[in-house]
Order: sequence, then structure tokens, then C-alpha cells
Amino acid sequence: MPIISLLGNKGGAGKTTLAVNLAAALNQLGTTLLLDADPQQSSSQWRVLSSQPDTVPVFNASSSVAMSVGAQAKNYSHLLIDCPPSVHSDQTKDALRLSDWAIIPVLPSPLDLWASVKIEAEIDQAREKNPGLKALLVINQLEPRTRLSQAIRNATVELSTPTANTAIRRRVVYRSTVLEGRSVFDAGAKGAAAADELTELLTEIGITREQQ
Repeated sequence: MPIISLLGNKGGAGKTTLAVNLAAALNQLGTTLLLDADPQQSSSQWRVLSSQPDTVPVFNASSSVAMSVGAQAKNYSHLLIDCPPSVHSDQTKDALRLSDWAIIPVLPSPLDLWASVKIEAEIDQAREKNPGLKALLVINQLEPRTRLSQAIRNATVELSTPTANTAIRRRVVYRSTVLEGRSVFDAGAKGAAAADELTELLTEIGITREQQ
């Protein structure tokens, strides 16, 4: 059972929006639980807004990530942890200690890229107890035609953490569906391109339908 953490060291990177949509993508492949370890509880608010009967369940894990994982792991095929926007929080440290993958969404901006450097140090420290932990930067809200977006992708090669080939583009459907407690998978043709890129991202970390 893979455990995936979504983390960042700066607010506003679209972490929770990516978390709920990746959870929805995983739910297409097998039973999935989203653990909301962020004290702001944005993932939990998303779930409250939902009227979809098959929406991914969300569990409040902000008080203890380790206990939540221990209690829930046997009941699901996948666990995804929405961490606080700080690598120094106890929740993030516990999540990294327990996870197979750390996914780090980064906006195509220098400030976000610089903030990710501190994440690399925390991941290296977590590997002392969890040597199998793998990490991947994901460029989020990409606008492919801008020079800045291309420059940021080029700059990520200077970091030790690899960058996903799949970038998450800036799409209205991500914002519109999350405000309704839905995911892009509930948006039909309007969400098809977004759903495809999420599926491609999961393929990059080795999670495909054939493996379920």
C-alpha cells in the first residue's frame, strides 16, 4: 500500500488542490483515504462541500499522523497525506517518516523554488529513519508559453530532488471543482485534460491501473 505525502514550505502553491485531485485519481485505481494533517483543515472543508456519494473520504490527522496511519492503513489501498505548508511541523516530519513518496508542488516562481531547498534538507533527514523515501518536485499551475515557466523548469536541474516530467497546468477546472467539493474527474469533458495529467503523474511514480 503506497503512502504519498503532499508537502511544501510555502503557502499558496496549490498543495491541497493537488492533494484532493491526486486522491481522486488514486481512488480510480483502488480505495483511497486522504489524511488531512494540515491544521487549516482545507481538505476536510473540501469534503464537507461535496455532495458526491463516491468522493474520497477525508480523515482528520492533524493531531497525530502516526496514529492515523496506523489506524487506517489496513483499510485502504492508498493513503495520501495533505501536510501543513511547513517542513518543520511535527505533522510533516511524521508523514515523511512513514511515506513511500513525497510530492512537492512548486509554483513556477523563484520564491517557490528557493523555498523547496529547505524541503530537500528535511527529506534527507527523514531518510535516516526512512531510507526508502522517494521525492519528486511537481511544477504546479504551469503556463507553458511563458518564459518564466520554462526558466523555472531549467532551474530545477540544479536541485538534488528530481522534477516530474508531468507538470500540472493552470486550469480553471481545478479551481471551479474544488470550490464545489468535487475533483476534475467529476467534470466530464471539461476535466479530461486535467485528469490525464494527474494520471500521468501517478504513472511517473509507478502507480498504474495494471498494478492494482
